[in-house]
Parts: sequence; C-alpha cells; structure tokens
Amino acid sequence: MTVEQNVLQPGGAAKHQQTFLNQLREITGINDIQVLQQALKDSNGNLELAVAFLTAKNAKVPQLEEATYYQTALPGNDRYISVGSQADTNVIDLTGDDKDDLQRAIALSLEESNRAFRETGITDEEQAISRVLEASIAENKASLKRTHPEVWSDSPNPYDRKRQDNCPVGLKNVGNTCWFSAVIQSLFNLLEFRRLVLNFNPPANAQDLPRNQKEHRNLPFMRELRYLFALLVGSKRKYVDPSRAVEILKDAFKSNDSQQQDVSEFTHKLLDWLEDAFQIKAEEERDGEKPKNPMVELFYGRFLAVGVLEGKKFENTEMFGQYPLQVNGFKDLHECLEAAMIEGEIESLHSENSAKSGQEHWFTELPPVLTFELSRFEFNQALGRPEKIHNKLEFPPILYLDRYMHKNREITRIKRDEIKRLKEYLTVLQQRLERYLSYGSGPKRFPLVDVLQYALEFASSKPVCTSPVDDLGASAPASGTLPPQIPPSTIEQQGPSSSEVPSTSPVQRSVIHKPFTQSRIPPDLPMHPAPRHITEEELSVLEGCLHRWRTEVENDTRDLQESISRIHRTIELMYSDKTMVQVPYRLHAVLVHEGQANAGHYWAYIYDHHQNRWMKYNDISVTKSTWEELERDSFGGYRNASAYCLMYINDKEQYLIQEEFNKETGQMLVGMDTLPSDLRDYVKEDNKRFEKELEEWDAELAQKAQQEKLLSQIPRAPAPSPAPVQAGEPEYLEQPSRTDISKHLKEDSVQAINKALAEQEDRGPEAIMDTAIKLEYTRLLKLAQEDPPPECDYRLRHAIVYFIQNQAPKKIIERTLLEQFGDHNLSFDERCRNIMKVAQAKLEMIKPDEVNMEEYERWHQDYRHFRETTMFLMVGLEFFQKKSYMEALLYLIYAYQNNKELLSKGPYRGHDEELISHYRRECLLKLNEHAAALFESGDDQEVNNGLIIMNELIVPCLPLLLVDEMEEKDIVAVEDMRNRWCSYLGQEMEPNLQEKLTDFLPKLLDCSTEIKGFNDPPKLPSYSTHELCERYARIMLSLSRTPADGR
Repeated sequence: MTVEQNVLQPGGAAKHQQTFLNQLREITGINDIQVLQQALKDSNGNLELAVAFLTAKNAKVPQLEEATYYQTALPGNDRYISVGSQADTNVIDLTGDDKDDLQRAIALSLEESNRAFRETGITDEEQAISRVLEASIAENKASLKRTHPEVWSDSPNPYDRKRQDNCPVGLKNVGNTCWFSAVIQSLFNLLEFRRLVLNFNPPANAQDLPRNQKEHRNLPFMRELRYLFALLVGSKRKYVDPSRAVEILKDAFKSNDSQQQDVSEFTHKLLDWLEDAFQIKAEEERDGEKPKNPMVELFYGRFLAVGVLEGKKFENTEMFGQYPLQVNGFKDLHECLEAAMIEGEIESLHSENSAKSGQEHWFTELPPVLTFELSRFEFNQALGRPEKIHNKLEFPPILYLDRYMHKNREITRIKRDEIKRLKEYLTVLQQRLERYLSYGSGPKRFPLVDVLQYALEFASSKPVCTSPVDDLGASAPASGTLPPQIPPSTIEQQGPSSSEVPSTSPVQRSVIHKPFTQSRIPPDLPMHPAPRHITEEELSVLEGCLHRWRTEVENDTRDLQESISRIHRTIELMYSDKTMVQVPYRLHAVLVHEGQANAGHYWAYIYDHHQNRWMKYNDISVTKSTWEELERDSFGGYRNASAYCLMYINDKEQYLIQEEFNKETGQMLVGMDTLPSDLRDYVKEDNKRFEKELEEWDAELAQKAQQEKLLSQIPRAPAPSPAPVQAGEPEYLEQPSRTDISKHLKEDSVQAINKALAEQEDRGPEAIMDTAIKLEYTRLLKLAQEDPPPECDYRLRHAIVYFIQNQAPKKIIERTLLEQFGDHNLSFDERCRNIMKVAQAKLEMIKPDEVNMEEYERWHQDYRHFRETTMFLMVGLEFFQKKSYMEALLYLIYAYQNNKELLSKGPYRGHDEELISHYRRECLLKLNEHAAALFESGDDQEVNNGLIIMNELIVPCLPLLLVDEMEEKDIVAVEDMRNRWCSYLGQEMEPNLQEKLTDFLPKLLDCSTEIKGFNDPPKLPSYSTHELCERYARIMLSLSRTPADGR
C-alpha cells in the first residue's frame, strides 16, 4: 500500500506499517527508511525477526545513525514538558555485554507494544499524547487546590479579562498546555483552515455509524474545536479556556499511566485526527468519485525519490505532510533543505557503472501550507539523555522553493555542481588566507602583516649597547645591598634574604630597584627591546625589505579576501534568476521552544497578513511584535530559545489568507458575521455570561460605594486637639494629617523664624513670616541643587526638595510651605503662635481656583509613595546583608515595582533602578542556590522546603525579571536558575525525587502567567525622618556596590 493510500485510508495496513517502522527505528537506532522497509519485508512483517535481522547487520550501519537517533525519532516540535522515571521490576540491564539481555529487552518492548496495539488499536505515540494530556488536566486541577499564598494573584476584576477592541483572543494555559496554544493559534490564523473548521458539519448519519475508536475521538473533538475557534473569533473575553477540547483529547485514549511524557509529533497527530474527521464527511458526500479530503489538499504534498541502491536504480513517489529537517551542522534553512533532498553519493545517478547508493528528493507537488519540523533534539549517548541543539539557524520571511522542484531538476543539478566547484575553490582560498592571518609554527599564531610590522619596529628602535641585565646591574647602589655573585632576578625569585632587609638609612632604601614589584620604571630603562648593534646600511636594507614584504602581504591578503567575498556573493545569487523565483512561500508562523530537551515553554509568532506585522501569541498574552524580536527568539544561539517548527504558505494562493465576502452585498464579513448560525448563538451565550460578570462586579462596587457614603454621614464625636508629636514617632507616612509635622520640621521652621526675627525684629508677624518662608525656601532650594553622594538623599528630609527636583508647580510649593508654618505645633511661644495664625489665615484665603487641590494631593501622595519605596528598599537591603534572603525578597520586589512606577513619571521621582534590580536579582539567585542545595540533600523534608521556596518565591517572581526584555542581566539570571535545575535531568536520583523534579520543572520554565497584582505588601516599621535618613545613609554606605543614584 502506498503512502497516498495511507493518507486517504488512515485505518489501513499502511498506518500499521508506519507504526512498525517507528518501532524498528526506536529499537535499533537505524534511520534509513529503505533499510527498515527491507528488513520488515524480509521478515514478512514479524517485528522480532526484523530486529534480529537488523541487529545482525548492525556493523554495516554507520555509527552516526545511532548517535542521531533522537534527531529523527524526536523531531523539532516534540514537547519535552517533563520526563520522569519510575522503578520497574521488569527492568533489564543493557549495560553489560550479555546479548541475551538485549534480545530479551527487544522482545519485551515488542511484546508490550504489540499487546497494547492489539487490545486498544492505539499506537504508542497516541498513548504518549494521552499521558501528557492527562497530566496537564491533573496539573490544572491540582493548581486549584493549592493553599500556599502567592506573591501576587489574578485580579478578580472581570474588566482585566475583557477583550480590548478587536485584539486577538488568547488561550488559557490549563496546565502545561502552552504547546497546544501555540499550535492551535497558528492554525486558527490560517483563514482557510479556520473556515474549514468553523463550517464543518458532522455526518448526518453520525448516530448510526459504528462507535469505533476514531469516531469516538474525532467527531467530539471537532465539535469542541469549532466552539473554541468560534470563541477566538467573537468572544468578549481577553482569553478563553480550551479545557473542554483538551478533555476530549484526554478521554480519547485509555492510559493508566498519568506520568507526563513528551508530546511526540503533536501537530502531526492533530492534523491526523482532523483528517480522519473530514474523511468521514467526505466519504458520505462523495457521488461515485474519489472523496477529496480538504486537510490532505491543504497540508500534504508529494515528492519523487530518485536514486540507486546497490547499483540498481529506483524511483518512488511519496506523500509528505510535515517535512523534517536536521539543524545540527547547518547555518540556514536552505542548507538544511539541500541536505534533506540529497542522501548518500549522488554521482551514481548519472553513472551506469557505479555501485554506490544514494538518492535525490524532488518536490512534484507542494502543499499550500508547508510545515518544516526543525530537529533541535539529539540523544547524547554518553549522558544517556536527550539534549537540545542551541545552534543558530537562519530562515527567510520569503522562501523560494524552485530549486527543489522536479521540473527544475536539470538546471538545479547544474547549479549544484557549480556551487560544489566554487565551494572547493573557496576552501582552497580560505586555507591560503588562514596562512596569512595565522602565521607561525608554534602554538601561538599571528597575522603575517603584524609580524613584519613588529620586526620593522624592532629594527627601527634605538640601539642599546648593554644587555637588560647589565643595565639593571649598573643602576644598583655602590655599597651593594645585593651579593655580587647572585643576579637580581635570582634574588627576586628566591624572596628576601637577611642581606636584603632594608637598613635604617633612607638613602639605601631609596636606590633599590625591584623590576617585578616596583611600578615606576627608571628613566634610563628602555621601553621596548631593541637591537644592540646595527649599522645604517643594515637598517636601510632591512627596512626596505620589510616595507616591501609587508606591502606584498597586504596586497595578497586583500586579493584573497576580495576573491572569497566574490565567491560568497556568487553562491548567494546562484538561484536569484527569474526562473528560480517562481515558487514563493511566505512565512506564516514560527513555533518557538525555550528551555532544555526535557522541559520548556512554547509560544508562537504569527504574521498578520492584513496588518502586515508580526504578533506574539504567548498563552493568554497576545502582543505586537517585530521581525527583530522574532529573529532573536527563533534563530537560536541566543539564550535557550529557538524555533522548532516553521509554517510557510504559498504566497500565490491568496485564498489561504483572504477574508470572506457577502455574496449578495459584496461587503467583507468580519467577527461574528463569519460564524455559522449555531456557533454565533454559542458565542452570544458565552458573551452574555461574561457581561453578567461585569454587571455583577459593577453592582458590587456600587453597593460598596453606597455603604461608604452612609457611613460617612453618621455623626461622630469631635476629635481631640492634636498633641505635639514626640521624637521617634512616625511622621508624614503614618500620620493622619500632613500638617502634623515632625520634630525636625518644627525645628527647621523655628530656625527660619529666628533668622527672620534677627533680620527684621521691628516688623510685624506677616512680614516676619514672609521672610521666614523665603529663608526656608532658599535653604531647601540649595539642598535640591546639590549633588550629594548616594547615602545622603536630601529628598528624604523635606517634601519641598522632592518637589523642586521634580519641577512641581509654584503654587504647590507655596501652599506646602504655608502648611509647614501654619501647623499647631508652633504654638509653644507667643512669637511662633502669631506667625502660625498668619499662615493659617493665608491658607484660608486661598481660593479653590488658585490651587488645584486634586493636583496638590497627587504630589503629596507621590512623595509618600517615594518615602514608602525608600523604606521597602532600606529594609530589603538590611535583610539582604543579614543573609535573610526570604525576608528581603518581598521588600525588594515591592521596592522595584513602586520605584518603576515613580520613575515612569520622571527621572528624579525614585531611586536608582539598577541598584534595586541588582539586589533583587542577587536575592533570587541566592534563594535558588539554597533551594537547589536543599533538593540535593535528598532528605524529604529539606527537598519539600526547597521546592516550596521555588514554587512560592522564585517561580512567581520570574515574570517580573522577564517582563523587560532590555534588562539583559535579569534574563541571564533567569537562564542560570533554569539551567541549574535542568542540569539534574541527566543525573541518577531516587524515583520520588525524579517525580518531584518533573512536576516542578514545567512551572519553572513556563513563565507566561500574566501578572495581575500583588497581595498586601509587607508591613513597614515606623521611623522618624531623622531615623529614616540615618538608617538609609548607613545601609547605602555599607553596600559593596553603590552606583550613582537615579538623579
């Protein structure tokens, strides 16, 4: 049965054959499909005989096949959410040389696979998908039962979950399902695929069909997928929940193993299920003709395999869906494709006598949607575990596939031969250039031009008549503090002796020269080595030769570099003629994986063809993006993020991305108008439920406001008159009124009043008050204009300093000064009491239109926010220095968040952002190391404590470090923390530790949870202004790292 029959008849023997081939590849590590097919044919479908046949011939298979097993068996879109191991009583030791053990392991594996397939009709990869889905649902349910407090939580406000205008709708991560979101969003944004799903009608006789496994799986899944797509089109929510579709997938398989496994070829299997669903409908609607399956027509193409096997030519047409490509060893997508299209020695294709084997692949029919799987995982034989390939691989936004088409095979072969010839010549030129750039025979090589230049500089230096040692000896003191028979260098190597101990004579100490320890070079010591003897004639001849040789080498180097550049350019333009740019494919989506082979997070970049921009789909978050951001995250070689799947679409097939139009009016259909009537009703019902949430929220807020209004109207007992604030009590931040000033403000006011009285003793209270206010303002202005060290922040001493530095309106500053001099605490003597009354009278005379009280309150609120941020920072740093990192973390987090909000209003509103970021980052790194050490101890209690630290402190904080992608140090720190835990994957450990690790890693690597807000911040101690300034200065002086402050 052909591959085409396999596609159209997925239940046939061809699908079983593919399953057997996958099992053979997994057991033997052999990737050559022809070898596997031949073994299966020779054994008449008996897997045990096929394995025995292949293992007997294993010596003939290159070892590279074994090393690259996971490159094929685990394609680039594999989902290594977590990998665990459980103790098994049937484990067979394969580490020894016992062949019986090997045969028993093979037989056991085949027996288990065959029995499972015979009993359920479900393949191993389908069971693997079932396991990960079950684990995802279980994780989601378990997360609802957690009682540990989070640093922040989702806001209950439904307006935070409301869709803004026509922004794309996100998908909620229901428990390690970011892979599901990335794939579904990529397919949903293919408008033709979206139309196919939305307009899918289940077969009319679905109830009469036999309830087989496929129907039980596919039709309910198609129903939920239609609902999910409809919500993505017309929902009023910011994101929707895909749990029902995931539940259908979970229920479709029967697996008793709930342990998470890798999601192998999920995209392929998803399209497989959709293909089966459409096939049922296609067979029902066919009218004597061969049924057409829209999934096949959209995603499947054909290629022609032409080659020679042991001297015999063959030619096969095969069908393909997702096209796998190896990444390792290639720099761009075209190199990957060239390697995938040619296998073995292709010279035999053009020779009648050659016995070599090889084959070429030529596309005969390309699908409208062409998907490339990038194999970024390989199996490390030494470590016994898969590893991710982080190499950089570039791919273009427009990919021309003409060179791989069967109709262009002749011209492509000519161009390939030409490129091969050019690359051989290029290799020769690069080797020649390397000899010029790395000259020498020793371990250290230098550019030949520099060598000649150094020789020229040496020859041109001023000749000296003595050796360097003699020259130093001549400068030694006449009295001789060093024994004459021992050279100074020997003394330096041996260390000081009794004869070297300096005497009390200052003259003797001042003339000793130690060339290795004394930084000041004597004036008579030459700066560079120089020839001792050289005549003018010798120097003239040598300079002429060196100049000429250097010029010749420079010319040769330049010629080689230009030739290499020309060849590179020729190779790049080899396929740029018009005949080879007729099959353009545009990049539609890039699915990105961040993490290691065993765990990671997934998101997608999808091109908006109508807005001509890239969008980033990261679970519930959908944001605008750029090609530059896509390059950084997708090409690889930067952090641990790289593309694992590329989706291209035929740029000439506009129906793939074209909107629908009303056939009668010709108007473009958008939003709900694109939905069938049943789905339109479904979305309307969901939107009504969400609108009800909004109404209930509004009603709750209105009820609270009414209650507060009623409480405010209840008469209260008069408040006692304010008493003077005692030293050490909280001021400004903790007092109910801003006019309850602290001791140091009272002293400042009295000092200004005394100066004013001294200058104008015979004047009245109003004139004295005006003078005192001017004196106080002059003092504060001087403080605001100074540039003090970080430990002395004058903004903490007075709000006016803060206002001046941030250019507050003049009226705000004047009213604040009047409040300072009109405070009741100045009523302790007659003179101050009179000035206080004048200030209070002036405050009462200020009209509402003269000072905007709302603005006035905002400025003072910002200043309280600044002092609060200072206290968060100060307390956090104090805990950090005491190595109380758990206590310090929350204070530093609030300090950073509050400070960021302040700095968004102006550069002088807050503190140095880099300082707070540094200690927040260091605190997380310290806690991560502590948690890792607890995990490594193996003790159950300590392991649990370490994971609690990670789950409740570290993991919730990681999005804060990743939210600003310009903070490179924060991103590197996150990668370091992740890599520390990922490094445990290849180590031997107890099964219970392995289980806990695999449960925890997805949380560490999946940082897509949107930050809604914090719970109540930690309580702050009460400080007077004097105490606050003193403690702040002390902590800032004690820091080992004190960058300049934010001002």
